[in-house]
Amino acid sequence: MSRFFARTSSQIFSGVLLATIVSGTLACGNGKTANAGAGGMHAMPVQVRTAHPAKVDDTTEYVATLKSRDSAVVMPQVEGIITQIFVHSGERVEAGAPLMQIDPAKQQATVKSQEDARAAQVAQVKWAQQNYDRISGLASAGVVSKQDLDQARATLDAAQSQLRSLDAQVNEQQVQLHYYKVVAPRAGIVGDVPVRVGDRVTTTTTLTTVDRPGSLEAYIYVPVEKSAQLKMNLAVQIVDASGALLAASHITFISPQVDNTTQTVLAKAQIANPKDTLRTAQFIRARVIWGSQDRPVVPVVAVSRIGGLYFVFVAESDQKGGYVVHQKPIQVGQIVGNDYVVLDGIKPGDKVVVSGTQFLIDGIPVVPQETSSS
Repeated sequence: MSRFFARTSSQIFSGVLLATIVSGTLACGNGKTANAGAGGMHAMPVQVRTAHPAKVDDTTEYVATLKSRDSAVVMPQVEGIITQIFVHSGERVEAGAPLMQIDPAKQQATVKSQEDARAAQVAQVKWAQQNYDRISGLASAGVVSKQDLDQARATLDAAQSQLRSLDAQVNEQQVQLHYYKVVAPRAGIVGDVPVRVGDRVTTTTTLTTVDRPGSLEAYIYVPVEKSAQLKMNLAVQIVDASGALLAASHITFISPQVDNTTQTVLAKAQIANPKDTLRTAQFIRARVIWGSQDRPVVPVVAVSRIGGLYFVFVAESDQKGGYVVHQKPIQVGQIVGNDYVVLDGIKPGDKVVVSGTQFLIDGIPVVPQETSSS
């Protein structure tokens, strides 16, 4: 590694030395090209762009998952065999619309049995009432004892109580029977239907989903190292693969716990989706904007990369009233439009050379010509 850097440095030094010798030779060989203001060398005209400060966002992109805020998972409340499916995936339904039918034969038989038992108890109550009325009349005439009257009253009360119990059981079984027809819990669009006619389902089987078009929620998993910077209402941008903005939002929820498996903190942001361009369970890029600051920017074409380092030529005034160029190392950040954000190396107001940099040598005189920033 050290041999590589030594050889590279030697090559760069040799190239600069050779160019300097050639330039000096040309200058000495032609006295007419010399001028006093530039140390005996013609000043090269170059186009420059004044580095100007721009507001740059401090951002981080994460892969997030979209989830519907108005999505209902439909699961059966009873077990059984599916006998009919009334809808298709993607179909719009109203609240209460039938989705599927689970075989109700067994439950219908249970309801019929309970109704028959209730009918028998109604007859029993009717007989107990008649018996009580008859004994009550005889007791008034002194024919039967008060004990007989009390017994008839107790029999009637027990029969009526049993009837009320059977009423409740019949009602319960009838409600249970309604569950064998699965209906839409809300108006919306039917999702995937993973079950088929003939499948046996339980109360934990997912039959389908019903999604109401509208807002979504982005689930953003932020590494615990950055979680200290999370705060409510922090700006979030949803972008596509090319970086184009799809939706803008802000943080609406921050989990108080760290996921033990991924060591991330869950943050949520509500996403408007008026044109239905985004989908539930879709993976998207969420750009969290931590803040913004003013940084100088320079055109990408003005930046050279040598040995993994970035350089620019800057035109600076000399003691004789002219300009010379100096090659300066810089630290670059993200690209904004056609410009690099410069983190270190130049300051606003520096005249950065934007053309012909391949012909420049550190220290040669130049005539800067300001070019448009468009």
